Amino acid sequence: MLRGFYTAASGILTNERTLNVLTNNMANAKTPGFRASRVVTTTFDHELLTRIEGYNTGRIGVGSPMRRVEDVLVNFNPNSLEETGSPYDMALDGLGYFNIQDEEGNQFLTRNGAFELNDENQLVLTAGGFVMGEKGIIELATSDFTVEYDGTIYDARGKKVDKLLLTIPPEGTEIEQTRNGLFTVADMEANLPVDPGTNVIQGYLERNNIDLNQEYAMVMEAQRAFQSCSSALQIIDRIDQKAAQQIAAL
Repeated sequence: MLRGFYTAASGILTNERTLNVLTNNMANAKTPGFRASRVVTTTFDHELLTRIEGYNTGRIGVGSPMRRVEDVLVNFNPNSLEETGSPYDMALDGLGYFNIQDEEGNQFLTRNGAFELNDENQLVLTAGGFVMGEKGIIELATSDFTVEYDGTIYDARGKKVDKLLLTIPPEGTEIEQTRNGLFTVADMEANLPVDPGTNVIQGYLERNNIDLNQEYAMVMEAQRAFQSCSSALQIIDRIDQKAAQQIAAL
């Protein structure tokens, strides 16, 4: 009976985590440059299954009564660009990330180029932090500025203001998605400059790679599995209670 408890409980925990990831994807369906995540599950150690018939035994195979969440992976496939016409909106055509710094000084990476000016004329990512240039936090006096393909920013007089800090983690680096489409790596200082083939497109935003139809279908699947495991756990609990009462009565 204990195996039934563990199997049902592991199913509840796994599907609960899956629902959290999927609903977070759906909540960011309008976040530019957001990358969808997927839960990857694995089994615990396998057990040898045998068939016993009288004095004869035969190996059936192996199995595992429980599954667990092994990792949550991010789908980094890029998406198309959408024209907005806003001079503050920027998209990356190619590999690489914008660099963002929050008020605590923490550094992040993002593909979300929906920027704006704050009250101090600093270029910021809404609910994200300050947009970083090679000289530090980018400051702009007005909306009359131009961003070249390489990320260099010029004011209305043609004077260079700064250059967007565009980097990419070294190959094989584990990238973790945090909040609002922000990413982080263990060693931000190890990030490399983007290749010359990566262009900054002003007045555009990169669409996220979320397919809402697929997300809805996967949410319904996870909900049904969650409900099934919950019902199974309740049934096993009632059977266990009834067995304990009948044995006690004897």
